[in-house]
Amino acid sequence: MGDEQRVSPDELIAQARAQFESATDFTVAVEEEFAILEPESLDLTSRFEDLQAAARGTALEEHLVGELIASEVEVRTGRQESFGDVPATLAERRAQLRSLAEPMGLLLGATGTHPWADWKKQRIIDTPHYRRNDELLRYVVWRNNTFGLHVHVAINGADRAIAVVAGMRNFLPELLALSASSPFAEGVNTGLHSARTQIFTRFFPRCGVPDAFSSWAEYESFVRFLYDTGSITEHTQLWWSVRPHLSFPTVEIRICDGQPELGEATALAAFATSLVARLAHAYDDGQPVEPLPHRLIEENVWRAIRWGLPGELLDFDRGEPIPARQRIEELFDWVQPTAEEIGAAPYLGLPEQNAAERQIERFEAGASLEEIYAEQVRATETIGG
Repeated sequence: MGDEQRVSPDELIAQARAQFESATDFTVAVEEEFAILEPESLDLTSRFEDLQAAARGTALEEHLVGELIASEVEVRTGRQESFGDVPATLAERRAQLRSLAEPMGLLLGATGTHPWADWKKQRIIDTPHYRRNDELLRYVVWRNNTFGLHVHVAINGADRAIAVVAGMRNFLPELLALSASSPFAEGVNTGLHSARTQIFTRFFPRCGVPDAFSSWAEYESFVRFLYDTGSITEHTQLWWSVRPHLSFPTVEIRICDGQPELGEATALAAFATSLVARLAHAYDDGQPVEPLPHRLIEENVWRAIRWGLPGELLDFDRGEPIPARQRIEELFDWVQPTAEEIGAAPYLGLPEQNAAERQIERFEAGASLEEIYAEQVRATETIGG
């Protein structure tokens, strides 16, 4: 998120529709959020403004932004013309950020939560956007010390984008199970695989799984209603886990935990992009994916939060739970031809264990939170890993 250009809601919505109608299909951008850490203690440290100042005049300047708290930094790939350009750019952005952080004596973390940080000690960055959200949300925004990975995929056609968002709702649990990296928060083993999702989606308004809109007109009517009633003052206050973005002609996937390992971040972005493109093709073929009821998706979101990749997800065609890994492998098969078309196929894959599984296994073996987090930080620092 960031400070949007201050235009009227009518202008914003009209511009957004026009951008979707002229968009180039399947260009991609990825955003990664990192914790800024003291090197000895691995505590969060409020040094975003220092990193921002260090980035001025460098190639990273336009791709580095703040993200709520001063102990967090976000880097963006920027628009990539095809997914084939994403892996190298993701690696480059991490390397650029590390080249700024290292001389300042800072380390970077990328799990969905910091294992022991106290949210009461974090400072919200001083920008108009975040001051407004602080004034609006208060305790809700204070507690959101979380770190995620977002994927933007451009879609041509406003109604087509809405149909893709409606279909993507179905697959949010699979993306979350694959990405889970946050079993620890506030100094405890939460018993969850994605504490980040529980903190963020259960606290924020207009968050989590959105309704399935039938057309751009229906979606636009709802957005106008929110503006007209003073419910929102910025379109970014729609914090859904998947949304049509109103500044860019993209479907934005926001469900995923941050990824310590570069290879797993790349694989996750490949999966998300392939799902979006596959849904667009299904729409073009006159066979759009039928949106599941909100209540059913939420059942699987909870399963992904609680049990993650080793758990089970409900298969609504079979009417029974199946292993999450099996479900994701079936989706890999479904998207494979599209993934090959957009250059994402070489990067699809399931790890033997994802970040949450690795951390939980270490905890159960007797490792401390400090030891476990240090291992994740080392993985994040291994840019070429």
